[in-house]
Amino acid sequence: MVFVVERYLPGVRQRELVRSLRRLSDGNAYRTNGARVRYLDSTIVPGDEACYCRFEAPTGAAVAEANRRAGVPFDRIVPAVAVDSEGAGR
Repeated sequence: MVFVVERYLPGVRQRELVRSLRRLSDGNAYRTNGARVRYLDSTIVPGDEACYCRFEAPTGAAVAEANRRAGVPFDRIVPAVAVDSEGAGR
């Protein structure tokens, strides 16, 4: 299942944010309580001081734990549907 992690980070510089996000991608896959969590990618929206990250995991709780372990703050985690360039959802 795909999850989107929403981050609202007023005052954080893009360079600092990218450095933080690297902690998520360094291992690319985490195990939290036996659940595999894989960081997929991020979209940074500088004008809104926001960042949206996609993860693949069995539960939102597992995604939250992986972000806590990496020390990257978040505001919300929601299930999502990823649609590829051919329109296929997964």
